[in-house]
Amino acid sequence: MTIAQTIANRWRQWHSHGAPAPARWVVLDTETSGLDPAQDLLLAIGGVAVDAKGIRLADSIEIVLYNDCAGGRDNIVVHGIGHGAQREGIPVAEALQELVGYVADAPCVGFHCAFDRAVLANAARQAGVALPSWPWLDVAMLAAAIDPQRYSDGCRDLDAWLDVAGVVMVARHNAAADALATAELLLHMRARAEPRTRFDHAALTRLAGQHRWLTRTN
Repeated sequence: MTIAQTIANRWRQWHSHGAPAPARWVVLDTETSGLDPAQDLLLAIGGVAVDAKGIRLADSIEIVLYNDCAGGRDNIVVHGIGHGAQREGIPVAEALQELVGYVADAPCVGFHCAFDRAVLANAARQAGVALPSWPWLDVAMLAAAIDPQRYSDGCRDLDAWLDVAGVVMVARHNAAADALATAELLLHMRARAEPRTRFDHAALTRLAGQHRWLTRTN
């Protein structure tokens, strides 16, 4: 059973799979061989769709990329994608084309998404794949905008905000699991934002932008 299947089994009891709402967003997360998006390798991509009704678990993606050089042992301990799994992955160009087809014209969401965007852009440039100019909402900035006191008190990383939202992880530093956790945090913050804004990507992005200056010290 894959991690995506494990996550789906655990969360299915809390989320309905009714008729899809008109608005579809995609929450994305990446795993890399290090912390430098300009130099390190893209190892995995995880994504899950959300709409006004909640998380669409049946509409998710998990891609492990082929890499002959997987990074150091310490890094592998963090993301759990060993040399064998990476050598059985799919080529970067194929992975990115699959991602483009999956996201389609949906706006994207991430936590500290500047890193993920840079990683994907760098991988796409090296593979010769054109990525669409998807609009992105950064949930880290949204959380800081909605709960500035907690941000001021030092709430910065995903784990800290998940504790605030009461989200329990089934796995960590796994692209699919982190995407799902970010989706849960998004829904928590969206609920707290109402009635100041509605389920609208541009409106929540504007709200997050009101506190952009706070995140510059992160």
